[in-house]
Amino acid sequence: MSIFSPPLLFVALTGIRLATARQVNISVSASTSLGDLPPIARFFGCDEPNYATYPDGRALLSHLGALGGPQQTYFRTHNLLTTCDPSNDTAPHQLKWGCTDAYTEDADGNPIYNFTTTDLIFDAYLENGVKPYVQTGFMPKALSVFPDPYSFEFNGGASADNIFTGWTNPPTSWSKWGELIFQWAKHCVERYGAEEVGSWYWEVWNEPNIAYWNGTEDEYFMLYDYAVDGVLRALPNATVGGAEVAGGAAGDWLGLFLNHTLNGQNAANTKRTGAPLDFISFHAKGSPTFINATDATPGHLRMNMASSLQNVDDAFSVISSFGGTLSELPIVIGEDDPDSCAACLSPEVDYRNGLIYPSYTAAAFARQIDLAAQHRVNLTGALTWAFEYDDHPYFDGFRGGRVEANSTGQAGLGDVLENSVHGGDSDVGVLGSVSEDGSRMALMIWNYHDDALPKPDAQIALRVSGAFEGRETIELTHYRIDETHSNAYAAWLELGSPQNPTQEQISGLKKAGMLQSLRPASILQLTDGIIDIQFALPIHAVSLLVME
Repeated sequence: MSIFSPPLLFVALTGIRLATARQVNISVSASTSLGDLPPIARFFGCDEPNYATYPDGRALLSHLGALGGPQQTYFRTHNLLTTCDPSNDTAPHQLKWGCTDAYTEDADGNPIYNFTTTDLIFDAYLENGVKPYVQTGFMPKALSVFPDPYSFEFNGGASADNIFTGWTNPPTSWSKWGELIFQWAKHCVERYGAEEVGSWYWEVWNEPNIAYWNGTEDEYFMLYDYAVDGVLRALPNATVGGAEVAGGAAGDWLGLFLNHTLNGQNAANTKRTGAPLDFISFHAKGSPTFINATDATPGHLRMNMASSLQNVDDAFSVISSFGGTLSELPIVIGEDDPDSCAACLSPEVDYRNGLIYPSYTAAAFARQIDLAAQHRVNLTGALTWAFEYDDHPYFDGFRGGRVEANSTGQAGLGDVLENSVHGGDSDVGVLGSVSEDGSRMALMIWNYHDDALPKPDAQIALRVSGAFEGRETIELTHYRIDETHSNAYAAWLELGSPQNPTQEQISGLKKAGMLQSLRPASILQLTDGIIDIQFALPIHAVSLLVME
């Protein structure tokens, strides 16, 4: 049985008794501004680039594009320059793999550029309202200093160590690498226009501090210099950055990279000190575990938000230590994951289809915004590394102002940073925003705990004051993610977990996965400018209350 099955069934099978509902008071002062609330949750990505061109990939991109509104949605992916190996692998279906044949060479070693497949991928993004967050990587086979073996087999069930093959290596020629990036960026400008491409992010490689890069730190700095030089030769106002290191500050890696951009010798332009840098990116990873059964508690998944937040805290600390304009640059958490292997399958990562994932994300993103404010850095994006793929088993696991909002059930930032949410009580938190004209307010409220176990409902008593001046009534829409709302996985389980669902079932599952309201929109009366709302919030559920 899935650990995310309905709580009553879980209780019946385990014998765990739930305490009575826990009272949580939430107060929101709309007149107390905490500054801008950055729209960080508009970045997404995955390892496998080619799935974007598939029917379900396009459908998902359309949903992501619709999220953007005035704030643009971006998508990042690996393998945009990886060579198809074997050469007839024109429709790769494998996890953690993708290929485009963007660069090959003739018998005399002359470059052959072919951006047909990257065009199809970027077309799929743009046609669905999503912009590329371009990763320049990985190394084409013809450019790799050690090309063989190049491709690999990975099914999600084994260790991912075998995937780091010839594409991880430095180039045979730095100038050829730089020219490839120039030709690619130039082609994009010619195809999509300078204004469009100027709105993209361009970053170099992925997690060069671990096995994704089989070179030295200095060689990565060279890789960065030549790639950025190529992009800027094609489009001088392009937005370039990095270094997408794994593990926050990644020891001294992030600091050394930032120092290189300020003071290092530029490899592509020897007359230049430093390297262009328009945004800073790093990755934050949680570390979930599976807790074995005891006499008192069944075996269960336990998340660990603290390790991810510590990554963020460490990286922000390094960035802010540089001061000046560097500490003011936009920051993107280029992979913001509850775990460190997006395509792996094991009990430790069996959270992806259940309610614990959205509640974790809500609780984590809110703390990351708080950490950015604490360090006085410019957090722009937190990129969710998650996608659902064609031709793989169903459910295999894969601008406004912030207002003061306080919850008696919300754990303190320092406590979560040190201990995550392993203790007895769940984290019942709130994040609030109001539109610039004051006509619309949104409150996100979550009930999160690291343990995928039954917990008492939170009985929410919400009071909003200082909002909607001069109004006697407002309209409330209460959206919900829980066992019976906005939950395609629960609907799939109800169908008997079909791996070959009918078209009717697929339509129903897609509908079930859309954001749903808890009840029909209602009109609320304001009393002396105050709104009081009460509702129950189950464990791992998330509510979004929109008042206007």
